[in-house]
Formats: sequence, C-alpha cells, structure tokens
Amino acid sequence: MDRGEDLEMTRAGLTMINPAPYNAEAPPAALADDITPSELHYVRSNFAVPEHDGRLEIGGAADTPTTLTLEDLRAMPAREAAVTLECAGNGRLGMQPLPTGEPWGDYAVSTARWTGVALHEVLERVGPQETGVEVLFEGADHGAYHLTPILADTDRNDLSFMRALPLATAMDPAAEILIAYEMNGQPLSGDHGGPFRLVVPHWYAVASVKWLRRIDVLTEPFAGEFQTGHYIYQWPDRPHEPVRLMRVRARITDPTPGAVLSRGSYVVRGKAWSGTGPITKVEVSLTGEGEWHPTQLEPPNSTSQWQNWSFSWQATDVGRHTLRARATDQAGNVQPDVPPWNRLGYGNNAIEVIYVDVH
Repeated sequence: MDRGEDLEMTRAGLTMINPAPYNAEAPPAALADDITPSELHYVRSNFAVPEHDGRLEIGGAADTPTTLTLEDLRAMPAREAAVTLECAGNGRLGMQPLPTGEPWGDYAVSTARWTGVALHEVLERVGPQETGVEVLFEGADHGAYHLTPILADTDRNDLSFMRALPLATAMDPAAEILIAYEMNGQPLSGDHGGPFRLVVPHWYAVASVKWLRRIDVLTEPFAGEFQTGHYIYQWPDRPHEPVRLMRVRARITDPTPGAVLSRGSYVVRGKAWSGTGPITKVEVSLTGEGEWHPTQLEPPNSTSQWQNWSFSWQATDVGRHTLRARATDQAGNVQPDVPPWNRLGYGNNAIEVIYVDVH
C-alpha cells in the first residue's frame, strides 16, 4: 500500500473540511468515548503532510546543542498522557458575521492517549542559558499559506510552521508537555505529526506542533506568522491577545441535534473541558431562558482530558424541546451565551443549544 492509499483509508471516517491542506472534523459519535480512536481524531494542518528525515535538532541559546533521532527518544523514559486537543477555530461557523478562516463546525476536538518523552527532560539535556525567554518549535511542514494572499516576496510564499512557548512553561514538569511518538499505542501517522510531535496539554492545539524537526531556545520573544499574524484574538474593541489556553466548554453528545425521541425518561450525556482547570459544574437548561439544572459530573480521569456528565430528563411532553449545556471550571470561568466574536474566529465556547422532537 502506498502512502496515498494509506492516508485515504485512515481518513475515511472523518468529515473533510478542506482537501489541501487536509483538514477534517471528527464524526459526532467520536465524542462519546473517553478516548477517541486514532482514525476518528480530527485533523488540523496548515500545509501538506511533509517528508521527515527522522531527526530532531535542538539548539539556540543552549549549552549543549544536540540532534536526536526517534530511537534516541524511545531510549529515554517514556511518559503517557490522555490529552484533549481542540482546534482554536472549532465552532467558527457559529460566529456571525462569519470570520475568515477554515469553516469549522463543532467537532474539531478529540482526546487521544499520547506516549513520548517529557519536553523538560529533553531541554535539560541541552541546558538552556540564562538569557533564554522562549522556546521555538519548528515543524517540517511548509509552503504557501492558503489563508494569506500570494505575495511577490517568495520567502513569504514558503513558510514553515513555527510556534513558541515561554521557556518557563516548556521547562515546567507540571505542564506535562510531551514530545510524542505514539498515539493510542501506535506510531504516529502522517496526518497526526509522525514521526514525532509536540503535545501541549491545556493549550489550543496550535501549540502542539506536528512533524517536529527543530527546537531552539530564544533570547527574544518570537514573532512569526503563526504566533503574531494568525492565532491571535483580534478583538474589535480592545487590544489583540494571543491564542493560548482552551476556553471552558461543554458539549451534548447524546441526544444528537434534531433527534426524535420517544416519551419517557432519557439520560442526556456530554463532555466538558477547559484549559484553565478542571470542570467543577455542568448545568442543563430545558427552555430558552429558564432554570439551570445541575448534572451528574464525573471527576476527571486526568488533569488534561475532558470530563463526562449526565442528566436524567423526564421527556414526557410531546413536541419540540431545546437543550442547553453550560460548564464552569475551577478558575470560575463560565461559558457565555454569545460567542466572543473576533476577526479570525477563534475560541468560540458559547453555550451549546440543540433541539429534539419528542413523540
């Protein structure tokens, strides 16, 4: 089987948003399980799947620059973590007026079990210097960026995907950042960043650079297309902000929107997550403006993955019913009624509203 046939098979269960670069949402049913099967995990790419020479160069303001291979990474102590990753543009179609960017619905979010090495242990090997302030991560993917116009400047038409994290975050063991080489117990596929990628819990997935080829310790803050040009909140009435931690959000996974239900008792189920702490409360409303009812919220299985919740509903009245779900996290953040509109359409965590018909 050639590479193209392999990609076609692994993409069969997804909902394609863009064929080139390939972007696809998970099917709605994929949100039901704690761990998303790899073939149903959403895919976000800014460029085509690249070739990779299997080497990771690490340098910049470091005492001992080095180059690591996949075999070198596998020889280090392995770490495993279940991590919920969400595209910063998830839910963009729910914003009005419609912002620029990929037209994501609500299913650019998934949870996988990642295996790799702790980023801070890799960085400790090279010894970041005291002048370091950020760590830059560069992927092997590159090309003309499809969301910007073609320019006469040829350098701008062959961008590499690069993102930076604060050095303090990258070096923090509690951040649990991985250089991952396995996903759900299998080597990383091309769509998901093989042979190795960054996985940054709690942050929107733009921080989890795929096809990782180089890491540099920087002595000045990084300014690049995917750091300060895109993946920023361009607010209409206040200063711009970088896209960083995931916003608190709850989703209804059962029933599905527009479902037809029989009268009687029904258990409404869903997922909730946040980048700013565990979920402490999920509530459900059964009318457009009415009372919020507490749900049964399960404790987190880990600090970096979504939580399950459920609500026993007595669906005894025939007709159309609305269901709304609202989450609150440990930091006190609560989902808003209206999406926080910004020009590039990031961070839509508005309260989900669906309807069902009871017969």
